[in-house]
Amino acid sequence: MPRLVFPFRCAGRLAWLVLLVLGGPLAAAQAEPFTVQLRTLDDRKAVFATVESVDVLAARARLGGTVRHLVVDEGDAVTAGARLALVVDDKLAPRIQALESQLDGQQATVDQARTDLRRAEQLRAQGAAPQSRLDAARTALEVAERQRDSLRSDLDVLRQQVTEGEVLAPVSGRVLEVTVSEGSVVLPGEAIARVATEHYVLRLRLPERHARFIQTGDTVRVGPRGLDPESGDTGARWRDGTIVKVYPELEAGRVLADVAVEGLGGYFVGERALVDIVTGHRSAFVVPPRYVRSHHGVTMARLDGGAWVVVQVGAPVPGGVEVLSGLRPGDTLVPPDDGPGKAEARP
Repeated sequence: MPRLVFPFRCAGRLAWLVLLVLGGPLAAAQAEPFTVQLRTLDDRKAVFATVESVDVLAARARLGGTVRHLVVDEGDAVTAGARLALVVDDKLAPRIQALESQLDGQQATVDQARTDLRRAEQLRAQGAAPQSRLDAARTALEVAERQRDSLRSDLDVLRQQVTEGEVLAPVSGRVLEVTVSEGSVVLPGEAIARVATEHYVLRLRLPERHARFIQTGDTVRVGPRGLDPESGDTGARWRDGTIVKVYPELEAGRVLADVAVEGLGGYFVGERALVDIVTGHRSAFVVPPRYVRSHHGVTMARLDGGAWVVVQVGAPVPGGVEVLSGLRPGDTLVPPDDGPGKAEARP
């Protein structure tokens, strides 16, 4: 009988085929049984948070008048102390001129009183004038000097009001809104622009029932910019954020919380971002995926005694998949080593 010789390459492929056929059952047989126990899972919920500035301050006019030289617009970046606009009161210039004229006249009165005092002192030294005349000259000089100082103070006040016509940025940040236009008439204290600081946070607004689960220091997951929860973009990068403040007052039946996360500098104020938070805790069965098998749309698990039970699985969770029904605490599972058999009816 002739001897058959297989090429080496064919023999290698045959060996790999034998390993693939026998390796699955051997590996399954060597796997350790898994004991079903209840685990505590976090109930997570995807919500939208809005980007908010920690502080939004108003740049206000300190002087009433007409807006001139408005140099900012919405979206401009400004630094603290930068001039945003100039408010001019047309009545200040004539008042300043009038006070300056009064001050010049009063200065002439002071000079004349000083001259009269020197003459009175000379006459008194010669014995040609009484002491009362000298005292009257001293009093007149003192009154004239005090009136001059009062006019100077009034003039300084008006000049200070002119400088207060400059509307300055209260903080460094970005202009959110400009409420006036050039040529507008404003009153003292009226807002010219709103400036948001460069420190941004994500502000959560959650239903009241979640208030007891939100605490300062909790970690949340923040989705990438523009992520739609229904788009299925699982490859996008998520970031971790920290709850830094929980507000003690409810607003329209919602609890407010601020989340600190890096990389919000390029966001628009008011822009929404997807946040994944923990809204509660529950007990559930978690089974590694290799201990369950789907066959013709039915998911089954094999008990240690060889019986098969129908189970209903939920979403993947850390450590495996959640089993909603079909198992009991203390059940021991083994990896299925062949096709599922007849399921056991469990009450």
